[in-house]
Amino acid sequence: MLALDVMTTTIISVKPETPIRDAAKVLADHRISGVPVVDAKGSMVGVISEGDLIRRTELDTDERHRSWWLDLFSSDRKAEDYIRSHARTVQDVMTVDVISVDDETPLSEVAHIMEAHRIKRVPVMRDGRLVGIVSRANLVQALASIPEQPTPDVASSDREIRARLMGEIAGQPWAFAGRNVVVSDGVVHLWGIFRSLEAVRAVRVAAEAIPGVKRVEDHTEPYPAMPSI
Repeated sequence: MLALDVMTTTIISVKPETPIRDAAKVLADHRISGVPVVDAKGSMVGVISEGDLIRRTELDTDERHRSWWLDLFSSDRKAEDYIRSHARTVQDVMTVDVISVDDETPLSEVAHIMEAHRIKRVPVMRDGRLVGIVSRANLVQALASIPEQPTPDVASSDREIRARLMGEIAGQPWAFAGRNVVVSDGVVHLWGIFRSLEAVRAVRVAAEAIPGVKRVEDHTEPYPAMPSI
């Protein structure tokens, strides 16, 4: 799937000259955490989000009381904070370095961008124009819409199940050594000592995805703690 397959095309936006209070009302009324800022030509010039609006004099959240020694070394930051807390229009508080994607960007890359930058949505562009928004909710909706893959009717032997499992986890730093995985009558048994509970869970998830696996039984033991010196 691509960004264009899941993006929301009904775009809620504000203008650079939109008053701060009106922008806050847009976010509240539509129950969203951010919107693109679009100029008179229809070009996106920024994004304004909840984070841009939480430090305001109206709310008494502008952090006016800061340590004097911090102020000595942060005059530029202090000026920026003042602008954010006192500005009256969107153009003075919006984020201008906008992270966006192309409409043909794969969803895997979109998800990676959102996770890496810790953002909840990304604007979708086509030929330099804003054409949609992909949010975390859109990704979840796409996942929910994928039809469940039917389980193959072909039965796998225990040896085939084990071979597929070992191939799936090969090279993973959390993987078990081969001697610690036994398959009997479709049941995968995990044996040995592990360093992480997450490692056991990862192997279990890999095993459960293999056709023919009836269940996974965990016989592992935690890695013994080193005695304190």
